[in-house]
Amino acid sequence: MKMLNAAIIGGGAIHTCHVNALRQMPGVTLRALVDIDSERGLKLAMAYQCRFYQDYREMLLDSEIDVVHICTPHFEHKRMILAALAAGKQVFCEKPVGMNGGEIAEIAMAAQNAPGLLGVCYQNRLNPTSQRIRRELAEGDHGRMLSIKAVLTWSRSGAYYTQSPWRGRFATEGGSLLINQAIHTLDLMQWFAGGVTRLKGVVDSGELADVTQAEDSAMATLHFTNGARGLFYASNCHTTDSPLLLEIHCENATLQLFDNALWRIKNGERIKLVSDASPNGAAKSYWGLGHQHAIGDFYAALTDPDKADYTDIREAGKSLTLVEAIYRSSQMRQWIEINQQ
Repeated sequence: MKMLNAAIIGGGAIHTCHVNALRQMPGVTLRALVDIDSERGLKLAMAYQCRFYQDYREMLLDSEIDVVHICTPHFEHKRMILAALAAGKQVFCEKPVGMNGGEIAEIAMAAQNAPGLLGVCYQNRLNPTSQRIRRELAEGDHGRMLSIKAVLTWSRSGAYYTQSPWRGRFATEGGSLLINQAIHTLDLMQWFAGGVTRLKGVVDSGELADVTQAEDSAMATLHFTNGARGLFYASNCHTTDSPLLLEIHCENATLQLFDNALWRIKNGERIKLVSDASPNGAAKSYWGLGHQHAIGDFYAALTDPDKADYTDIREAGKSLTLVEAIYRSSQMRQWIEINQQ
């Protein structure tokens, strides 16, 4: 089997999830790290014993690099994806793959015509609780889905935005809370229910109004393809990062994700089905435990097309469509129909 050489663009906090995942994969080596901060990048490259590039375009000229991981601010994703695909590389990008529908369409066209694959990191789909929810719903024993409720309350300080000025701005982040922290929750909701047909939402900024141009809180009502209703609330104004609370109400039972564990409530009994805790008993990590699985699934598709089970541009675009629709609904104060093509 051919050894695959990977490069990571961006040395910020999230890149360590990619490094750790690559270290667990046989037949894969980290060949290069790219960062515009040469001091940070050189230090990381020395620690990883790999090459350092300050300019990602120079890295793309390295013919030995097979896979490019993009871990940069949102506004850089599109141009880096397009350049990497044009260079014949395989590409794995952190969410969101683009900042709006226009960017998604442009990236999708390039991906369709490129020799390499494009995968997007929606690692929360691979949490044990998410996988069990999908299995429980597919088995059909709980009857028709009636509603999904999701509540995400996290904490972001003013320093989070002032220290990284690209955050919280439509021009560079594509928004704030919705496109960054809450997009995974919206993705899970639509994934469990098979898509969204229409929604009505409101966004606002309170505690963080002085440091962000975009929202710090949002709520929405969603109508799903399967006829169920969705109730969504998210905020970055809490004083701690509370675990996601997600509840799926079906005719014969309720599935409840609470404190990183999935419970089934049926006939007066509450049974714990599975937990997202790590094998050593530690609490669920900040970004979830799915990065290694998401990256592994993508690499599996590179070596065996029959194992192509990763989030592609089409799937990644669904949650971004919902983010844009909530923004538009809040501006227009009306329901927005969702095109599911």
